[in-house]
Amino acid sequence: METRILDHDQVKNKIRRIAYQIAEVYLNHDEIILAGISDGGYVFAKKLKSSLSKIVSSDIILCKVEIDKTNPLNNIKTSLKAEEYTNKGVVLCDDVLNSGTTLIYGVKHFLDVPLDRLKTAVLVNRNHKKYPVKADFKGISLSTTMQEHIEVHIKAEPYSVILK
Repeated sequence: METRILDHDQVKNKIRRIAYQIAEVYLNHDEIILAGISDGGYVFAKKLKSSLSKIVSSDIILCKVEIDKTNPLNNIKTSLKAEEYTNKGVVLCDDVLNSGTTLIYGVKHFLDVPLDRLKTAVLVNRNHKKYPVKADFKGISLSTTMQEHIEVHIKAEPYSVILK
């Protein structure tokens, strides 16, 4: 059984609202790094950049974060060198926060360099965390069973979030 949690307009509104929240927190930053965990988190970061660029004058820089989701202790790769985000404001983005494993290892990676500020953003927060990590900015929070699955479709229009 499939349930549509968010339709196209709702997804766009959630992304826009998160962009405004990020703009408030990073108001005094000349640059904002949106670090998206591939693949879904990077797509989400690109959508955030599009909304954010309409409301702030800061440079918004995308960073692709590659984490081995089956073994997150493996080396994490980023499309930016560490010195490119040192002492900057970073927002680590993912499409869905499930257990928190991917997000916590992503946070750990960015904490290896001094940052001005580090926040997290997710489109869907599932409330099933194994780790003490939270989303600072979230589109929607859902209480689901572990057997249920969330699909986020934001690569192409129409956007949707589906619970299976």
